[in-house]
Amino acid sequence: MSDTESPPVLPNAWPFQEAQKVAERLAKAGKGAALFETGYGPSGLPHIGTFGEVARTSWVRNAFTRLTGLPSRLLAFSDDMDGLRKVPDNVPNREMLAGHLGKPLTRIPDPFGTHDSFGAHNNARLRAFLDSFGFDYEFASSSAYYASGRFDAALRRILETHDEIVAVIRPTLGPERAATYSPFLPVHPRTGVVMQVAIDELRPAAGTIVWTDPASGERFETPVTGGAVKCQWKADWAMRWYALGVDYEMSGKDLIDSVRLSGRICRILGAEPPTGFTYELFLDERAQKISKSKGNGISVEEWLRYAPPESLAQFMFNAPQRAKRLHFDVIPRAVDEYLANAAKAHAQAEGERATNPAWHAHAGSVPQQAASPLSFAMLLNLASVVNADTPDILWGFIRRYIPGASPEDMPFLARLVEYALAYYADFVRPAKRFRAPDATERAALSDLAAGLRALPADSPAEDIQNLLYEVGKRHPFAELRAWFGCLYQVLLGQEEGPRFGQFIALYGVAETVALIDAALAREPA
Repeated sequence: MSDTESPPVLPNAWPFQEAQKVAERLAKAGKGAALFETGYGPSGLPHIGTFGEVARTSWVRNAFTRLTGLPSRLLAFSDDMDGLRKVPDNVPNREMLAGHLGKPLTRIPDPFGTHDSFGAHNNARLRAFLDSFGFDYEFASSSAYYASGRFDAALRRILETHDEIVAVIRPTLGPERAATYSPFLPVHPRTGVVMQVAIDELRPAAGTIVWTDPASGERFETPVTGGAVKCQWKADWAMRWYALGVDYEMSGKDLIDSVRLSGRICRILGAEPPTGFTYELFLDERAQKISKSKGNGISVEEWLRYAPPESLAQFMFNAPQRAKRLHFDVIPRAVDEYLANAAKAHAQAEGERATNPAWHAHAGSVPQQAASPLSFAMLLNLASVVNADTPDILWGFIRRYIPGASPEDMPFLARLVEYALAYYADFVRPAKRFRAPDATERAALSDLAAGLRALPADSPAEDIQNLLYEVGKRHPFAELRAWFGCLYQVLLGQEEGPRFGQFIALYGVAETVALIDAALAREPA
């Protein structure tokens, strides 16, 4: 860059802010490529948090590529050498698994009978999960890396600095664990159980540790290399960063202390810990922390029953450092935010487009077909008014609003129709609560019906919206918001809804007049 050139303007989007940190890290270290990492505990199935972490890391990685042009890799690392602590509730052959507690997941038979081990089964599920979203990643198995010797040099380094690492971790532990803590967990040579025991002797020159089996009293000398030991969690994380040269890894707010301690251990080993990013955790509908054991959140499968995956990406992109409710009622808004951003992307200049969540969701190339002339909220309200249970019912109204429209020509809209019907059946229809209008509302609704009767049947949505404003202003509502609230609650049976002028244009002027007449026939509130 010459003295007269200005530095490039960084797009005002959090993935680019993070990518800039990675670029500065590489420049300082003299590296020409970046390694991004995400971690996964394969004792359970992939969940919505797994998607969020991999998606967000992928967006930072894509921004890094756009910013620097340098190569990078994303490593999806499975901690499949962890010992099985308890038998999951949602697996077959639980009695069989109970006989293998404490063993690494990759040394336990697969209860599903489809793979060589329980770890291999869950790893396959992880890869299929990530592949279904089109993520670009490399898979890594902790068991394979330990056994192949990939970590041997790092494990010997931990043996050399053992006491320094213990001094970092021990103050964070209770008295019982602190008394026996070591970063090494030897794998019992006979039972295959990952042992949490005191280490009697360190032999750095030989690369071994000596420990005693508390059940039998027998002493063992175990090499720290070749998969004969497994590191405890915080030391394992640090060892991985050190051994692989990880440049970037994000984690949840609940792991802040672990990141700090692992970072200290990584420095003891002789490397700078990766650049990090702390994201907030999700809350349920009661603002309580989502817990897999409680089952108080939404699964990826549940989200994808009601909305396209792009909407889940939109939800994950928004304000990752702010706690957000993750409940079914956030889905419609996420869909419509995605639709609005996808439509906007095609009209934006390149620099501005890089701030658009849809641009990140599609790795910088938003497809033209990712668009819909109707919002998800509009489809939900149409389904609600006509009590639709098949796509054909909605398409009848859509064709009147958009002559010649068809599922074949509008595949994305066709998908939204299917999603809307599913969401309506499970959430909107059971919650519909119509109320009768009060005196002010009755007068305004009668006025609106008269105004609509005077309009041509094919009046554009904007003309109808203007009529709605005029009617609302002619009547003593405290604010126009109360008038539109009346329309949603009295005519649609819900608390909020879409732009009502467009809804009337879609549903039909005469049909809306009939809807008003039916509402006026109810007993006054």
